Amino acid sequence: MLTVTLPDGSTRDYEQPVSVAEIAHSIGPGLAKAALAGRVDDRLVDTSYLVEQDASVAIVTERDSDGIEVLRHSCAHLMAQAVQRLFPEAQVTIGPVIEHGFYYDFAFSRPFTPEDLSAIEQSMAEIVKEDLGVERKLLERDEAVQLFREMGEHYKVEIIESIPSDEPLSFYRQGEFIDLCRGPHVPSTGKFKAFKLTSVAGAYWRGDSSREMLQRIYGTAWPNAKELRLHLQRIEEAEKRDHRKLGRQLGLFHFQEEAPGMVFWHPKGWTIYQIIQSYMKKVQDDHGYLEINTPQLVDFSLWEKSGHAAKFSEEMFTVESDNRQYAIKPMNCPCHVQVFNQGLKSYRDLPMRLAEFGSCHRYEPSGSMHGLMRVRNFVQDDGHIFCTEEQIQSEVAEFMQMLFKVYRDFGFDDVLLRLSTRPEKRVGSDELWDRAEDALRQALDATGREWELVPGEGAFYGPKIEYSLRDCMGRLQQCGTMQVDFFMGERLGAQYVDEDNSRKTPVMLHRAALGSFERFIGVLIEHFGGAMPVWLAPVQAVVMNITDNQAEYCREVEESLKNKGFRIESDLRNEKIGFKIREHTLQKTPYLLVVGDREARSGTVSVRKRGGEDLGIMTLDAFCGQLSKEIAEYGRAGSDGALRQLSGGRQHEVEALRT
Repeated sequence: MLTVTLPDGSTRDYEQPVSVAEIAHSIGPGLAKAALAGRVDDRLVDTSYLVEQDASVAIVTERDSDGIEVLRHSCAHLMAQAVQRLFPEAQVTIGPVIEHGFYYDFAFSRPFTPEDLSAIEQSMAEIVKEDLGVERKLLERDEAVQLFREMGEHYKVEIIESIPSDEPLSFYRQGEFIDLCRGPHVPSTGKFKAFKLTSVAGAYWRGDSSREMLQRIYGTAWPNAKELRLHLQRIEEAEKRDHRKLGRQLGLFHFQEEAPGMVFWHPKGWTIYQIIQSYMKKVQDDHGYLEINTPQLVDFSLWEKSGHAAKFSEEMFTVESDNRQYAIKPMNCPCHVQVFNQGLKSYRDLPMRLAEFGSCHRYEPSGSMHGLMRVRNFVQDDGHIFCTEEQIQSEVAEFMQMLFKVYRDFGFDDVLLRLSTRPEKRVGSDELWDRAEDALRQALDATGREWELVPGEGAFYGPKIEYSLRDCMGRLQQCGTMQVDFFMGERLGAQYVDEDNSRKTPVMLHRAALGSFERFIGVLIEHFGGAMPVWLAPVQAVVMNITDNQAEYCREVEESLKNKGFRIESDLRNEKIGFKIREHTLQKTPYLLVVGDREARSGTVSVRKRGGEDLGIMTLDAFCGQLSKEIAEYGRAGSDGALRQLSGGRQHEVEALRT
């Protein structure tokens, strides 16, 4: 007799070993039909898994996040089987689950075409109709190598031979298709209801640029057609909002081969950059930060002392001069310690908050760079707080108060908080870590917000909090961070005189609100679809004449508004007014001011918003009031408009797109 404990606390007794599928059927036929996998004593398993002793068991369905992951991983096998049915000479390699989907890498003699993807999808649908059972089996290493060698699957042979000899080898078979995999997988191919192949890309075998180039087919799978449709809408909307595309369209920035991974900012893009930097400078001034600036080139010995050379040397750019080796700084923290070390500090000087808009360089492989999101040269709103252990909690709490206001001003209210605690390899005593983690927990609890614990993911020198913004597409963008560091100050000789005249090492709090300016601007462009809030818009209004008769008055309006501190341009070209309105609407200018004879005579302007709303005729004073009011709101008005338009105004689908 064995006892199974279910998630609700109830128990069921069985006279002999029983499979997860049989447990599901004993609960009810509906659950048995929906079962995709099981969780036995917190281990994810196939429905065929045999429970042989007392255990806690949960049935995993498409309603569970685990179930979605099993579904997607199994769909990768479904795709691979379809590929080999259509193209028997194609070799399968690796096919993991990724966010919202999966991919599989194939070795094939020619590029896959869009027509191929359609044919593969059709073949997948046929395999689903066949409802093939999915069977797990174990093979000895030699047997597995021989099997795949006979199949011509040379990449699988290489994978098997690289696995440690004491690790069991599990395989999954569905019909004629078999693949090496840990699993678990769905019980049969009939479980798939909604999937789509989305794209093809190149990928080096095992990520090694010296190895063969394979073809990676991406796909997505969902529990039903509605969720698939919403996901495809998200993809379509994300493509429209791609910051690289909008950066070119709006004339904000560009990249070129002569400076890979480094941004050429155009006037409008640099205006946005400077607005953000000025805003952050004021915020930091208001919160007691002292702004500094440190060198770009620093002797390599400093990075050896700080420990960065040992961990990040492959990411550092170096240069030699006068028989000395220098590093172009990849981060700012060691230099900030040098500023702190100038002159002996007292406990009365703490906390000392140093901030720098520090330009950093890191080597990113060419294949990993992605527009503004991942570059080789970036600027951080970097800050370091030198404090005592007793001050950690209050400093973290004050930083978070500042952080949430900053995020609200940029249009982000949904912030995910994660606390990463001590890893196995770390410096400092457990007692010290206890105090630091407890301080961060209390600071997080004091926010009244939910937060997530990530055990073991802290840095080796201390625990950290990561702040991720959820954009209008529901994607998480990790931006801010707060890291507690017991290590660097000691290594670089930072000390202060305590109340009892003893010398002590200050705790360093590494903090950033936006992170990389480049990446944050990329996030903003995609969040707002290029239609920046008025306070961030590089051009806040354009004055347009209907005929040459109003040109002089347009210049007067432009000058008057500029003198009041607004960013204004005139468009006096000899073009039809409809053409001008369309062009500046495409440039996502917040306000369009149209001037005809009537407006010129009365000293007014006809005001249109970029969304097409006609605000009618206004005096300049009234328009200034409107503009000032909207600027004062920062980005808090949100950005639901594009999503409402995307879903035809159906609010429940807007929320679905967000999540």
